[in-house]
Amino acid sequence: MTEHPAAGSAGVTNVLLCGIGGQGVLTAAELLAHAAVDAGHDAKKTEVAGMAQRGGVVTSNLRFGPRVLAPAIPDGEADLLIGFEAAEALRWVGQLRPGGRAVVNGLRVKPPVVHQGLFDYPEDPIALIRQRGIDLRTVEARDIADSLGNHRLMNTVMLGAVADLLPLSAEDLRSRVVEVFRARKPALADLNGRAFDAGRAAVSRAPAPEPATATAN
Repeated sequence: MTEHPAAGSAGVTNVLLCGIGGQGVLTAAELLAHAAVDAGHDAKKTEVAGMAQRGGVVTSNLRFGPRVLAPAIPDGEADLLIGFEAAEALRWVGQLRPGGRAVVNGLRVKPPVVHQGLFDYPEDPIALIRQRGIDLRTVEARDIADSLGNHRLMNTVMLGAVADLLPLSAEDLRSRVVEVFRARKPALADLNGRAFDAGRAAVSRAPAPEPATATAN
């Protein structure tokens, strides 16, 4: 069943993608933007890639709707967070509006600053997101990509995982993905279609946090 997030002001949908270098975050944002334009929307996006080739932070803001004036999502107004790495998703989840949704890859990758002892990596980023009461769905995108024989399919798996949470046709988004790869890397077109389908089928809703228990004084 398709579940679309409620659009923000003026019917604009705000999607925040985050991850680390080498995960295809920016490619996924580009594909989503093209799919939005194909559907007749105005779309704008912006990205930040910090040392992307060395596993640094990568984020992209995508906004689409009848008319989009600026690419940057205002603080706390993201409708959908797409987290390609668990700790990065935790770091950005505060940008969701009340009632916003998150789809997070369970993959955990410790950045160089953790190995250097400069920062601590959260013990369980997914659990910490869940504790916030976020409408969270999880997907093991790396495992799915590996099962298809190519870890680079992870971003396509993530696109499939969010396909039913966007005010776009999931079938049209899939077609856009396949068409792009057919033009750029024909040998990978059908495989990316399978990755999209696998992500769409595998995404699951994480259990809702248990209500707090009142303590007698």
